Amino acid sequence: MLPKRVWLGIEWLLHLLLQVETSVPDRRALITGATGLLGRAVYKEFLENDWDTVGCGYKRARPKFEKVNLMDPGAVRQIIQDFKPHAVIHCAAERRPDVAENQPEYTSQLNVTTSGCIAKESAEIGAFLIYVSTNYVFDGSHPPYRENDTPNPLNLYGKTKLEGERVVLQNHPGAAVLRVPLLYGNVEKLEESSATSLFGKVQCHSTVACIDHWQQQYPTHVADVARVCRQLSERRIQDPAIHGVFHWSGNERMTKYEMACTMADVFNLPSNHLRPVTGRPAVGAARPQDVQLNCSRLERMGIGQRTPFRVGVQRCLWPYLLDKQWRQTVFH
Repeated sequence: MLPKRVWLGIEWLLHLLLQVETSVPDRRALITGATGLLGRAVYKEFLENDWDTVGCGYKRARPKFEKVNLMDPGAVRQIIQDFKPHAVIHCAAERRPDVAENQPEYTSQLNVTTSGCIAKESAEIGAFLIYVSTNYVFDGSHPPYRENDTPNPLNLYGKTKLEGERVVLQNHPGAAVLRVPLLYGNVEKLEESSATSLFGKVQCHSTVACIDHWQQQYPTHVADVARVCRQLSERRIQDPAIHGVFHWSGNERMTKYEMACTMADVFNLPSNHLRPVTGRPAVGAARPQDVQLNCSRLERMGIGQRTPFRVGVQRCLWPYLLDKQWRQTVFH
């Protein structure tokens, strides 16, 4: 028979284990587009903050992600009904304006029809839905834009995302729409973001590179957007009245030319081969010149964080730096 002090020790240990187990809330999050640039960051943010998290993808689905064809209503219903998430973060979308123009049916199905289906299924089980949208729902003529300003998208991408917003809120009045601008972050390849894709031109300093210096951008780190999604979801648990349209954005205004020059400066690379192009682009889908977002609604709620662009690009681009000697000196 064990001594009394041993039994007391066992009881004390069981009590501590029970406290630890009950201190972790039962919160489940489903992330669509979890294999993409934003989706990976959102998945990581929820997973690392005590959410039971499931990410889904399709073409790039991996062992840790569920393979789900979001264009199949039955597949959407099955994963939502089986997992019964408390929060659904809908990151999956066709977000490339030029691709959207060339593939209108596919873009409409993914950005609009699929989003409406996800909203309907989320509403049925009482899950909070965040539909990630874009600042391209505005035409850029009167920035900065508040959540209730009248949208007027210039290209098909913006139009389908706006239609997606409307069908989401129709099917799930308690959902949230989160509009964001140009995103960048820890990419799997430089082309994943139109911001990081500039780094190839920056490093090829033997070739003149003409870069857009007309469109005003507000590059935003995906980790910051992921933080907003988690904080908003947790706040919704406390306050069921939270819903509607929200804006989040970095607060540094930069053209792509200025982004490229910043990258060169951060990594101590030449920039005299970079040439600004100040006119409106003549090819590709129409882009608005300045669609700055007013983010005061989330700021008043105490939600959000902003990673300085210099800090963000140094972290996400250093693996792609060709000058290994410089990299070893700075980072080691």
